[in-house]
This record gives sequence, C-alpha cells and structure tokens, in this order.
Amino acid sequence: MLRRFGRVQKLDRSFLPNFLFPPDALVVVLGQDGLVANTLKYLSGQPVIGVNPDPARWDGVLLPFKVEDLRTVTPEAQAGKRPARTVTMARARLSDGQKLHAVNDLFIGPRSHVSARYEIHLGGKSETHSSSGLIVSTGLGSTGWFRSLLNGAAGIVGQPMKAQMKELREKGFPWESDHLHFTVREPFPSHTTQTNLVFGKVTSRQPLKLVSQMSGYGVIFSDGIEADYLEFNSGMTATIDISDRSGRLVQ
Repeated sequence: MLRRFGRVQKLDRSFLPNFLFPPDALVVVLGQDGLVANTLKYLSGQPVIGVNPDPARWDGVLLPFKVEDLRTVTPEAQAGKRPARTVTMARARLSDGQKLHAVNDLFIGPRSHVSARYEIHLGGKSETHSSSGLIVSTGLGSTGWFRSLLNGAAGIVGQPMKAQMKELREKGFPWESDHLHFTVREPFPSHTTQTNLVFGKVTSRQPLKLVSQMSGYGVIFSDGIEADYLEFNSGMTATIDISDRSGRLVQ
C-alpha cells in the first residue's frame, strides 16, 4: 500500500539504534505503543504515524490509526496537511560525553537489587542518597511508571496529597511540556544520607545533576529497555535535562 506514495524501507525494530533516518522521512510504526516510543527516541523530528494492527487487543494511546487509514493519512502527512503533536524528550549527558535520550522516562540506579548511591543536585540544593534509584519522566511517560510510583507513595501515606501532586498522579502532564519531573524510589535516611530532595521539576535552566558513588554497578537506561544503557559508575556526573530532540506524532 505504501509504495504508491514513495520509496519504502521496511525496518525490524532491532535495527532502530543504528539506522540513519533521512531528514525528510515519514515514519510509519506498526505495533504497540512501546514501539512508537522507542522509534521516536532515534528520530530528529521526522513525523511518525502510529498504526494499531489489532485495535481489539491494544488500546493504542500512541496508535490513532488503523491500517486502512494509511491510504488517506499518508499523502496528507507528506503534504504537511495533518496536525502533529510534539513530544518532549529527556536527555542524560555523562561527564565522558556519552548521551542517552528518553521518550517516556530515564532510570538512574543500580543494575541489580542493591542500593543506588549518589549525590543529587537541583536548584542550589544537594544531598547524598541511598535509594532504589530515580525515575525522570517526560509528559508522555507521566501516566506510566512515574504514575505508579506516585500512586504507591499516596497509598503508603494514606492522606490527601497537595493539589499539584494529586493532579500529576491522576492525569500526568502534557506531552509537549517544557519540563520533566523526577522522583526517587525508596530513599533511605541515615547519618550519611538524606531524604528531602526526592521529588521535583527539571527544566532547561534547572537541570538535575547526579554524581555516582556506585562502584561498577551503576546504570542509566531509558524507556524501560535495560539493554540500552549507559554505565554510571563512581565519580561520573550525569546531567539530566530537556533533550534537544523532540518527537512528532501525526494526529
């Protein structure tokens, strides 16, 4: 069907990290929501059409179209006549120059079930932490892993949350927001570790900075894909902020 509109390159998801997408490409993703998010991470603003191959099985938040819709949606998207929603991404930059982008969220912590040890710096405040790691969420990812962490915290506390926290827990925040949110998982207080700087907002002007104290077991991975990670070991600094890339989802 798509060949009537131009040259088509079929790509298996395993080749995404190394494939060079032409700047004028129109990308059609056939699969689940997670594949759309994972594809966006490797693009630089090329529009993406999310196609739900099995609407009876998958809700498809990022898959607004059916296969038969491609006959009309594809030429309209090529001509710039379809609206596209911007998706803000997160970015982790290490002190050795490595980078990792995320469409849903970043995890910073241990590669196994041990405590993450690090210094955390945000807006002039800093602490030393021992925790299960951090999640930094985009607006797109705010109704996923991030939301589940807020729900767990609310259930443990067992009391009304502040209005802003309540809205984040129930609705998340917009995909195109100019900020990220982070939360620390299971922070542990001791005479050398603190638990006050455990939730907050990350912006371009106020990035989140972390200094690893993990000897050989620290990692940063994105969008729940543990195989796609950066090592984050003792002495390394990670700066978390808004990515210079953004996704475009055709509507």
